[in-house]
Amino acid sequence: MAHYQAMGSIPPKRHTQHRRPAKRGQVGELYSEELMGEEGFSSDSSLLYHRNIPSAVAEYRVWNVGDLATTPNHPLLPLHLKPHDLFPASVVKDTDVVTGRRLLLGNGDVRLSYAVAGAPSPWYRNGIGDECVYVERGRARVETVFGAFEVGEGDYVILPRATTHRWIPKKSAKDPLRTIVIEASSHIAPPKRYLSKYGQFLEHSPFCERDLRGPQGPLLAEDIGEDPDAHTEVYIKHRGGGPASSGGIVGTVHVVPFHPLDVVGWDGCLYPYVFNVRDYEPITGRIHQPPPAHQVFEGWNFVICNFVPRKVDYHPLAIPVPYYHSNVDSDEVMFYVDGDYEARKGSGIAKGSISLHPGGHAHGPQPGAAEASIGKESFDELAVMVDTFRPLEIGEGGRACDDGVYAGSWNRPRA
Repeated sequence: MAHYQAMGSIPPKRHTQHRRPAKRGQVGELYSEELMGEEGFSSDSSLLYHRNIPSAVAEYRVWNVGDLATTPNHPLLPLHLKPHDLFPASVVKDTDVVTGRRLLLGNGDVRLSYAVAGAPSPWYRNGIGDECVYVERGRARVETVFGAFEVGEGDYVILPRATTHRWIPKKSAKDPLRTIVIEASSHIAPPKRYLSKYGQFLEHSPFCERDLRGPQGPLLAEDIGEDPDAHTEVYIKHRGGGPASSGGIVGTVHVVPFHPLDVVGWDGCLYPYVFNVRDYEPITGRIHQPPPAHQVFEGWNFVICNFVPRKVDYHPLAIPVPYYHSNVDSDEVMFYVDGDYEARKGSGIAKGSISLHPGGHAHGPQPGAAEASIGKESFDELAVMVDTFRPLEIGEGGRACDDGVYAGSWNRPRA
């Protein structure tokens, strides 16, 4: 993010001495300054001050990241995935947001997974790209080296690449933590057209800096009742010798000789933050607005949009549901979170469903939905959409929860 934040104990000048408090008249030990920055010192960065040497590794081993291979969507078909079916209640209590992810769809630019979690995750960092985790249901505490967040339904949690963190779900039999995880091979940020050349949100943006929640901190091991000197496992996802269809993604576990929460202070413009979908102010018009009007974030070769409850088109002859459209340059993934999605009535789509509408195939409202929408003044739907500019392939989770019949849902019986 472009706006500057500072937290905890930092020196008045960067790259200068910053020491632990003196003891018995002895000069305190230097803190270890770490620059965490993007694009080779040419973009946003933050400086973190550690009590320990952040490079230290006591032990290491391979982390088997599971089946991340994908298969082409061939024959070309629109799909209806039902990810709620992937996590029966009996497995939730032992599943965490990091190691329990099931890959639904992916390509070399972005991977979409689903997880329902009842167990704390290990400490984890993604060494490939940023993560955007959308909380469908439930609540959790997210602890990071920058500080902590309390997150819940409707929150987008943006975690910059290489941010060490863990997820701790709040226990609930009724509403376990349900997440859709968007893993990029790049950075994830608000659309450039919403920002000034210096990075401030412009007046036409549907959200602004006031809507973003930064981490609460600094957060140290002793603040959460843990031993600052405890050897700790950190799971790292990175590129290596994995299957070509997975992008070569592999995992390593580092055992570090201290607790990861050792940052006494930090400042800069690169840090995790949270944005809640209810703070998105929808852009509407007299006639139907195209998907870019609903955009919230973007990465390399993909965008993230959200469709929120809103007043709809108010031209006297308006048809509020979308027109049929061909994704000439993109695949469209829609995650139906809540409400009554007018355009998909009669298709089998329900809360928790995910649709894939691939490039090269026209899609739009189900038969009868356009006529039925005329005269509507508002929609109460809530959905998260990811459009990718390279074809998506299907992961093991996607294959396991495909309903197998969605492609025929537009067929209208002959009179």
